[in-house]
Amino acid sequence: MRISSYPLGPLDTNCHVLDHQGQALAVDPGGDPADVLEFLQAEKLTLAHILITHLHFDHIYGCAALSKATGAPILAPAADAYLLDMELGRGGVYGFPMVEPFDYAPLEEGPGEFLGLECQCLATPGHTPGSFSFYFPAAKAAFVGDLIFYRSVGRTDFPGGSTEDLKKSVQEKIFTLPGETALYSGHGLDTTVADEKTHNPFFLHDMF
Repeated sequence: MRISSYPLGPLDTNCHVLDHQGQALAVDPGGDPADVLEFLQAEKLTLAHILITHLHFDHIYGCAALSKATGAPILAPAADAYLLDMELGRGGVYGFPMVEPFDYAPLEEGPGEFLGLECQCLATPGHTPGSFSFYFPAAKAAFVGDLIFYRSVGRTDFPGGSTEDLKKSVQEKIFTLPGETALYSGHGLDTTVADEKTHNPFFLHDMF
């Protein structure tokens, strides 16, 4: 299996693509998905699902286009649906463009399967009330959206954000994963569970 990442859209949101045995899934297509589509075509991959960690505009700009181009269904957190009625979800904030509407099915917490691989769909609220993370044990990887970053954490000052919930989500759902688990965040560099447990200042020095 392989993980490829594409910074997309006005905020360089990481769209992560996991492929396995001819099929692929995309996490958070945050802009024009042309590069992702080119990759899928070049590698002769079928996009099976589009997973959304949370419904902020910069993580969903490319959802409609990518789904239309591939036929892949979109799964997103139901608890974040309210954001689509606000600029933070539908776009337009800070002069950014509007998000093209799209249909999605609600995510459910618990064990699942994508690409024939076990996936733990983890409810990890904090950055938003509905934020999800997706842990694939066989890939030794978790896609965490804006929950935690390399040496940092996601903002909690947007409507629905909660510092207490974010801290609890990281400590109980992410830091309990195997230390070698790679963390693929919504922005910036990849990291690992062990690295952030050892070096992330928000948890070392209780900066919350």
